[in-house]
Amino acid sequence: MGHDERDAVDEIADQWARERPDVPTSAIGVVARVLRIAKAFADHRRRTLAALGIDSATFDLLATLRRTGAPFRLSPAELAQACLVTGGAISQRVARAEAAGFVQTRRTSGGHTTAVELTPAGRERIDRDIAEFLAAEERLVAHLSPGDRAELARLLRALGAGL
Repeated sequence: MGHDERDAVDEIADQWARERPDVPTSAIGVVARVLRIAKAFADHRRRTLAALGIDSATFDLLATLRRTGAPFRLSPAELAQACLVTGGAISQRVARAEAAGFVQTRRTSGGHTTAVELTPAGRERIDRDIAEFLAAEERLVAHLSPGDRAELARLLRALGAGL
């Protein structure tokens, strides 16, 4: 189906407009499509990570550390902010990644973690996985022209900023 053809969401909006002409229906075309696409993307991401043999939380942690650049080190608070999770969730992620040999922690004499850093094994793992992961995501949008991708990203950024 070309991207100018009608789809199931158009049918839903038309049905509501017919059945309840007194309520606004224009948002259906945006919200329902975003929800459907988000589910498809999330399902694809789960399958991709399962095929890579890594869980989403560990992948996110390693990717966050790797993309910060050398020395691939952040504080737990910086990690929590970058990963959009709580400090407790970061502690659990770090503990799992450390047990797997992907990160090492620096601690105070009292045992408080001050920094989390990729190990060589963690860097090797994320460098391999990110290439496959991003190639899989690229395939999801390959049917869109570069201009359409840029325009969609701009519109989604504006949508998100208004929430």
